[in-house]
Amino acid sequence: MLAIKVLPIKGYKKVIEATDPEVGLHCFIAIHSSSLGPALGGTRIFPYATTNDALIDVLRLSKGMTYKSAIAETGTGGGKSVIIANPKVDKTDRLLQSFGQVVDSLQGEYIAAEDIGSTVDDMLIINQKTPYVSALPIATSSGDPSRFTAWGVFRGLQAVSKHIWKTASLRGKTIFIQGLGSVGDKVANILFWEGAHLILNDIDNKKAHQAALLYDAQVVEGSDIFGVKCDIFCPCAMGGILNSTTIPQLKCQAIAGAANNQLLDESNGIDLMKRNILYAPDFIINAGGLMSATAEYNPEGYHPLVVRDKVNHIYDTLLKLFMKAEKEEKPTNVVANEIAEHNLQHEVGKRMAKINFEKNRS
Repeated sequence: MLAIKVLPIKGYKKVIEATDPEVGLHCFIAIHSSSLGPALGGTRIFPYATTNDALIDVLRLSKGMTYKSAIAETGTGGGKSVIIANPKVDKTDRLLQSFGQVVDSLQGEYIAAEDIGSTVDDMLIINQKTPYVSALPIATSSGDPSRFTAWGVFRGLQAVSKHIWKTASLRGKTIFIQGLGSVGDKVANILFWEGAHLILNDIDNKKAHQAALLYDAQVVEGSDIFGVKCDIFCPCAMGGILNSTTIPQLKCQAIAGAANNQLLDESNGIDLMKRNILYAPDFIINAGGLMSATAEYNPEGYHPLVVRDKVNHIYDTLLKLFMKAEKEEKPTNVVANEIAEHNLQHEVGKRMAKINFEKNRS
Protein backbone atom coordinates (compact mmCIF):
# COMPACT_ATOMS: atom_id res chain seq x y z
CA MET A 1 0.00 0.00 0.00
CA LEU A 2 3.03 2.29 0.40
CA ALA A 3 3.27 4.74 -2.50
CA ILE A 4 6.20 7.12 -3.05
CA LYS A 5 6.38 9.82 -5.70
CA VAL A 6 9.01 12.42 -6.54
CA LEU A 7 7.88 16.05 -6.70
CA PRO A 8 9.85 18.26 -9.14
CA ILE A 9 10.52 21.41 -7.12
CA LYS A 10 13.03 23.96 -8.36
CA GLY A 11 15.96 24.68 -6.07
CA TYR A 12 15.74 21.36 -4.20
CA LYS A 13 17.80 18.26 -4.86
CA LYS A 14 14.89 15.92 -4.16
CA VAL A 15 11.42 16.13 -2.66
CA ILE A 16 9.22 13.08 -2.18
CA GLU A 17 5.66 12.54 -1.00
CA ALA A 18 4.64 9.20 0.43
CA THR A 19 1.32 7.70 1.49
CA ASP A 20 0.34 4.46 3.13
CA PRO A 21 -3.45 4.60 3.73
CA GLU A 22 -3.47 1.30 5.62
CA VAL A 23 -1.46 2.82 8.51
CA GLY A 24 -2.51 6.47 8.04
CA LEU A 25 0.85 7.70 6.74
CA HIS A 26 1.08 10.86 4.64
CA CYS A 27 4.52 12.45 4.66
CA PHE A 28 7.01 14.60 2.79
CA ILE A 29 10.80 14.41 2.79
CA ALA A 30 12.70 17.36 1.31
CA ILE A 31 16.40 17.32 0.53
CA HIS A 32 17.46 20.88 -0.17
CA SER A 33 21.19 20.29 -0.59
CA SER A 34 23.77 17.57 -0.07
CA SER A 35 26.80 19.47 -1.36
CA LEU A 36 28.53 19.24 2.06
CA GLY A 37 27.32 15.75 2.99
CA PRO A 38 24.18 13.64 3.33
CA ALA A 39 21.10 15.64 4.31
CA LEU A 40 20.18 15.38 7.99
CA GLY A 41 17.13 16.84 9.67
CA GLY A 42 14.34 16.09 12.09
CA THR A 43 11.04 14.35 11.52
CA ARG A 44 8.20 16.69 12.45
CA ILE A 45 4.83 15.08 13.24
CA PHE A 46 2.12 17.73 13.16
CA PRO A 47 -1.58 17.93 12.21
CA TYR A 48 -1.20 20.38 9.35
CA ALA A 49 -4.44 22.00 8.22
CA THR A 50 -3.69 21.23 4.57
CA THR A 51 -1.29 19.16 2.51
CA ASN A 52 0.11 22.36 1.03
CA ASP A 53 0.88 23.71 4.52
CA ALA A 54 2.92 20.59 5.20
CA LEU A 55 4.79 20.89 1.90
CA ILE A 56 5.60 24.57 2.49
CA ASP A 57 6.87 23.76 5.99
CA VAL A 58 9.14 20.90 4.90
CA LEU A 59 10.62 23.06 2.12
CA ARG A 60 11.35 25.97 4.48
CA LEU A 61 12.72 23.69 7.18
CA SER A 62 15.02 21.75 4.85
CA LYS A 63 16.53 24.94 3.43
CA GLY A 64 17.07 26.16 6.97
CA MET A 65 18.91 22.92 7.72
CA THR A 66 21.21 23.51 4.76
CA TYR A 67 22.22 26.89 6.15
CA LYS A 68 22.43 25.59 9.72
CA SER A 69 24.73 22.76 8.68
CA ALA A 70 26.86 25.06 6.52
CA ILE A 71 27.56 27.55 9.33
CA ALA A 72 27.96 24.85 12.00
CA GLU A 73 30.34 22.96 9.68
CA THR A 74 28.85 19.57 10.52
CA GLY A 75 29.61 17.93 7.19
CA THR A 76 25.94 17.37 6.44
CA GLY A 77 23.41 18.80 4.04
CA GLY A 78 19.92 20.15 4.50
CA GLY A 79 16.93 17.89 4.78
CA LYS A 80 13.70 17.60 6.71
CA SER A 81 10.65 15.38 6.91
CA VAL A 82 7.10 16.02 8.04
CA ILE A 83 4.33 13.55 8.80
CA ILE A 84 0.79 14.91 8.65
CA ALA A 85 -0.66 13.49 11.86
CA ASN A 86 -1.56 14.34 15.42
CA PRO A 87 1.32 12.85 17.45
CA LYS A 88 -0.91 12.40 20.50
CA VAL A 89 -3.56 10.42 18.62
CA ASP A 90 -2.35 9.15 15.25
CA LYS A 91 1.23 8.09 15.96
CA THR A 92 1.54 4.29 15.92
CA ASP A 93 4.39 1.82 15.54
CA ARG A 94 3.05 0.76 12.15
CA LEU A 95 2.94 4.38 10.92
CA LEU A 96 6.53 4.96 12.07
CA GLN A 97 7.72 1.70 10.53
CA SER A 98 6.11 2.63 7.22
CA PHE A 99 7.83 6.00 7.40
CA GLY A 100 11.09 4.14 8.04
CA GLN A 101 10.60 2.35 4.73
CA VAL A 102 10.23 5.75 3.03
CA VAL A 103 13.48 6.96 4.59
CA ASP A 104 15.20 3.72 3.58
CA SER A 105 14.14 4.19 -0.04
CA LEU A 106 16.48 7.20 -0.21
CA GLN A 107 19.46 4.98 0.66
CA GLY A 108 21.27 7.45 2.91
CA GLU A 109 20.53 10.66 1.01
CA TYR A 110 18.46 11.70 4.05
CA ILE A 111 19.08 10.93 7.73
CA ALA A 112 16.14 11.26 10.12
CA ALA A 113 16.19 12.53 13.71
CA GLU A 114 13.65 13.63 16.33
CA ASP A 115 11.78 16.92 16.06
CA ILE A 116 8.49 18.46 17.19
CA GLY A 117 5.99 15.63 17.65
CA SER A 118 8.59 12.85 17.55
CA THR A 119 10.93 11.39 20.17
CA VAL A 120 14.14 9.41 20.33
CA ASP A 121 12.03 6.34 21.12
CA ASP A 122 10.12 6.95 17.88
CA MET A 123 13.48 7.00 16.10
CA LEU A 124 14.14 3.49 17.44
CA ILE A 125 10.94 2.28 15.78
CA ILE A 126 11.86 3.99 12.50
CA ASN A 127 15.31 2.45 12.87
CA GLN A 128 13.73 -1.02 12.67
CA LYS A 129 13.24 -0.38 8.95
CA THR A 130 16.27 1.75 8.11
CA PRO A 131 19.77 2.48 9.44
CA TYR A 132 19.54 6.09 8.24
CA VAL A 133 18.52 7.47 11.63
CA SER A 134 20.55 9.55 14.09
CA ALA A 135 20.25 10.58 17.76
CA LEU A 136 19.15 7.14 18.93
CA PRO A 137 19.12 6.22 22.64
CA ILE A 138 21.74 3.49 22.15
CA ALA A 139 25.44 3.26 23.00
CA THR A 140 26.71 3.86 19.46
CA SER A 141 24.50 6.90 18.86
CA SER A 142 24.13 10.37 20.40
CA GLY A 143 20.75 10.20 22.16
CA ASP A 144 18.33 13.05 22.82
CA PRO A 145 19.80 16.20 21.21
CA SER A 146 17.54 18.66 23.05
CA ARG A 147 19.96 19.36 25.92
CA PHE A 148 22.57 20.53 23.43
CA THR A 149 20.02 22.63 21.57
CA ALA A 150 18.99 24.24 24.86
CA TRP A 151 22.58 24.89 25.88
CA GLY A 152 23.28 26.49 22.51
CA VAL A 153 20.25 28.75 22.93
CA PHE A 154 21.53 29.76 26.36
CA ARG A 155 24.97 30.58 24.93
CA GLY A 156 23.20 32.57 22.21
CA LEU A 157 21.25 34.50 24.83
CA GLN A 158 24.54 35.29 26.53
CA ALA A 159 25.93 36.60 23.23
CA VAL A 160 22.87 38.84 22.84
CA SER A 161 23.36 40.17 26.36
CA LYS A 162 27.06 40.77 25.75
CA HIS A 163 26.35 42.71 22.57
CA ILE A 164 23.56 44.86 24.00
CA TRP A 165 24.46 45.27 27.67
CA LYS A 166 28.22 44.54 27.55
CA THR A 167 27.91 41.60 29.94
CA ALA A 168 27.19 37.94 29.27
CA SER A 169 25.33 37.65 32.56
CA LEU A 170 21.57 37.22 32.27
CA ARG A 171 20.92 37.77 35.97
CA GLY A 172 18.02 40.13 36.43
CA LYS A 173 17.07 40.12 32.76
CA THR A 174 13.43 39.42 31.88
CA ILE A 175 13.19 36.66 29.30
CA PHE A 176 9.90 35.58 27.72
CA ILE A 177 9.94 31.94 26.59
CA GLN A 178 7.26 30.86 24.12
CA GLY A 179 6.96 27.06 24.02
CA LEU A 180 7.93 24.66 26.79
CA GLY A 181 8.69 21.53 24.81
CA SER A 182 11.85 19.44 25.11
CA VAL A 183 14.05 22.49 24.39
CA GLY A 184 12.07 25.40 25.82
CA ASP A 185 11.69 23.81 29.24
CA LYS A 186 15.42 23.08 29.43
CA VAL A 187 16.19 26.69 28.48
CA ALA A 188 13.87 27.85 31.27
CA ASN A 189 15.64 25.61 33.75
CA ILE A 190 19.08 26.96 32.82
CA LEU A 191 17.88 30.56 32.97
CA PHE A 192 16.29 30.02 36.38
CA TRP A 193 19.63 29.00 37.85
CA GLU A 194 21.29 31.91 36.06
CA GLY A 195 19.03 34.34 37.92
CA ALA A 196 16.86 35.54 35.03
CA HIS A 197 13.24 36.60 35.52
CA LEU A 198 11.03 34.34 33.39
CA ILE A 199 7.73 34.84 31.59
CA LEU A 200 6.31 31.64 30.12
CA ASN A 201 3.79 30.71 27.46
CA ASP A 202 2.75 27.35 26.06
CA ILE A 203 -0.19 26.06 24.06
CA ASP A 204 -0.77 23.80 27.08
CA ASN A 205 -1.68 26.23 29.86
CA LYS A 206 -1.38 23.53 32.50
CA LYS A 207 2.21 22.84 31.49
CA ALA A 208 3.02 26.57 31.63
CA HIS A 209 1.59 26.95 35.14
CA GLN A 210 3.41 23.85 36.37
CA ALA A 211 6.69 25.26 35.05
CA ALA A 212 5.91 28.63 36.60
CA LEU A 213 5.76 26.99 40.03
CA LEU A 214 9.24 25.57 39.52
CA TYR A 215 10.78 28.80 38.27
CA ASP A 216 8.71 31.43 40.13
CA ALA A 217 7.71 32.70 36.70
CA GLN A 218 4.84 34.70 35.26
CA VAL A 219 2.50 32.96 32.81
CA VAL A 220 0.94 34.58 29.76
CA GLU A 221 -1.93 32.50 28.41
CA GLY A 222 -3.25 32.33 24.85
CA SER A 223 -1.72 33.30 21.52
CA ASP A 224 -1.89 37.08 21.88
CA ILE A 225 1.63 37.31 23.27
CA PHE A 226 3.63 39.73 21.16
CA GLY A 227 2.94 42.82 23.24
CA VAL A 228 4.51 41.28 26.35
CA LYS A 229 7.20 43.56 27.73
CA CYS A 230 10.54 41.83 28.24
CA ASP A 231 14.26 42.22 27.61
CA ILE A 232 14.57 39.19 25.33
CA PHE A 233 11.85 37.24 23.54
CA CYS A 234 12.81 33.55 23.25
CA PRO A 235 10.57 31.69 20.75
CA CYS A 236 10.82 27.92 21.20
CA ALA A 237 7.68 26.70 19.41
CA MET A 238 6.59 26.86 15.76
CA GLY A 239 8.00 29.12 13.03
CA GLY A 240 6.68 32.08 11.05
CA ILE A 241 5.80 34.06 14.16
CA LEU A 242 7.81 37.16 13.25
CA ASN A 243 5.92 38.97 10.52
CA SER A 244 4.42 42.30 9.51
CA THR A 245 1.57 41.84 12.00
CA THR A 246 3.52 40.73 15.07
CA ILE A 247 6.75 42.74 14.77
CA PRO A 248 5.08 46.15 15.38
CA GLN A 249 3.69 44.75 18.65
CA LEU A 250 7.02 43.63 20.09
CA LYS A 251 8.26 45.22 23.30
CA CYS A 252 11.68 43.62 23.60
CA GLN A 253 15.27 44.53 22.78
CA ALA A 254 16.23 41.19 21.28
CA ILE A 255 14.89 37.90 19.92
CA ALA A 256 16.83 34.71 20.52
CA GLY A 257 15.20 31.30 20.63
CA ALA A 258 15.11 27.72 19.42
CA ALA A 259 12.17 27.82 16.99
CA ASN A 260 13.00 27.18 13.33
CA ASN A 261 12.14 29.70 10.59
CA GLN A 262 11.05 32.43 13.00
CA LEU A 263 10.88 35.02 10.22
CA LEU A 264 7.87 34.52 7.99
CA ASP A 265 9.76 36.33 5.24
CA GLU A 266 13.41 37.32 4.91
CA SER A 267 12.35 40.98 4.65
CA ASN A 268 11.13 40.77 8.24
CA GLY A 269 14.78 41.00 9.27
CA ILE A 270 14.76 44.57 7.95
CA ASP A 271 11.62 45.28 9.98
CA LEU A 272 13.39 44.14 13.15
CA MET A 273 16.48 46.19 12.37
CA LYS A 274 14.37 49.32 11.84
CA ARG A 275 12.86 48.79 15.27
CA ASN A 276 16.36 48.31 16.75
CA ILE A 277 15.53 44.76 17.87
CA LEU A 278 18.56 42.47 17.76
CA TYR A 279 17.76 39.13 16.13
CA ALA A 280 19.82 35.97 16.66
CA PRO A 281 19.26 33.97 13.45
CA ASP A 282 17.52 30.75 14.40
CA PHE A 283 19.65 28.43 12.30
CA ILE A 284 22.73 29.55 14.23
CA ILE A 285 21.43 29.70 17.79
CA ASN A 286 19.55 26.39 17.61
CA ALA A 287 22.31 24.33 15.97
CA GLY A 288 23.38 22.52 19.16
CA GLY A 289 21.16 19.52 18.53
CA LEU A 290 22.48 19.14 15.00
CA MET A 291 26.05 19.33 16.31
CA SER A 292 25.25 16.50 18.70
CA ALA A 293 23.50 14.29 16.15
CA THR A 294 26.25 14.64 13.57
CA ALA A 295 29.05 14.06 16.09
CA GLU A 296 28.15 10.38 16.23
CA TYR A 297 29.54 10.14 12.70
CA ASN A 298 32.98 11.43 13.73
CA PRO A 299 35.76 8.92 12.96
CA GLU A 300 36.60 8.72 16.68
CA GLY A 301 32.97 8.12 17.64
CA TYR A 302 30.60 10.14 19.79
CA HIS A 303 31.95 12.09 22.76
CA PRO A 304 29.62 14.51 24.64
CA LEU A 305 32.52 16.69 25.81
CA VAL A 306 33.54 17.34 22.22
CA VAL A 307 29.95 18.32 21.38
CA ARG A 308 29.69 20.58 24.43
CA ASP A 309 32.80 22.48 23.41
CA LYS A 310 31.57 22.84 19.84
CA VAL A 311 28.16 24.12 20.99
CA ASN A 312 29.89 26.71 23.17
CA HIS A 313 31.23 28.32 19.98
CA ILE A 314 27.69 29.46 19.14
CA TYR A 315 28.43 32.34 21.53
CA ASP A 316 31.48 33.45 19.50
CA THR A 317 29.76 32.91 16.14
CA LEU A 318 26.86 35.16 17.10
CA LEU A 319 29.06 37.88 18.59
CA LYS A 320 31.04 38.08 15.33
CA LEU A 321 27.80 38.07 13.34
CA PHE A 322 26.29 40.90 15.40
CA MET A 323 29.40 43.04 14.97
CA LYS A 324 29.58 42.36 11.23
CA ALA A 325 25.90 43.20 10.75
CA GLU A 326 26.27 46.40 12.75
CA LYS A 327 29.37 47.47 10.83
CA GLU A 328 27.78 46.74 7.44
CA GLU A 329 24.38 48.11 8.51
CA LYS A 330 22.61 44.93 7.42
CA PRO A 331 19.97 42.76 9.10
CA THR A 332 21.54 39.87 11.00
CA ASN A 333 19.59 37.28 8.99
CA VAL A 334 21.02 38.66 5.74
CA VAL A 335 24.58 38.44 7.07
CA ALA A 336 23.93 34.90 8.34
CA ASN A 337 22.64 33.86 4.91
CA GLU A 338 25.73 35.35 3.25
CA ILE A 339 28.04 33.36 5.54
CA ALA A 340 26.12 30.14 4.89
CA GLU A 341 26.15 30.68 1.13
CA HIS A 342 29.89 31.38 1.20
CA ASN A 343 30.53 28.11 3.04
CA LEU A 344 28.34 26.23 0.57
CA GLN A 345 30.03 27.77 -2.44
CA HIS A 346 33.52 27.05 -1.11
CA GLU A 347 32.58 23.66 0.39
CA VAL A 348 33.72 24.68 3.86
CA GLY A 349 33.41 21.74 6.24
CA LYS A 350 32.53 19.23 3.54
CA ARG A 351 32.39 15.63 4.77
CA MET A 352 35.07 13.53 3.13
CA ALA A 353 34.76 10.19 4.94
CA LYS A 354 31.88 7.85 4.18
CA ILE A 355 29.47 7.29 7.07
CA ASN A 356 29.02 3.80 8.49
CA PHE A 357 25.28 3.68 9.05
CA GLU A 358 25.07 0.01 9.96
CA LYS A 359 26.45 0.63 13.48
CA ASN A 360 23.16 2.32 14.33
CA ARG A 361 20.84 -0.47 13.32
CA SER A 362 18.84 -1.48 16.39
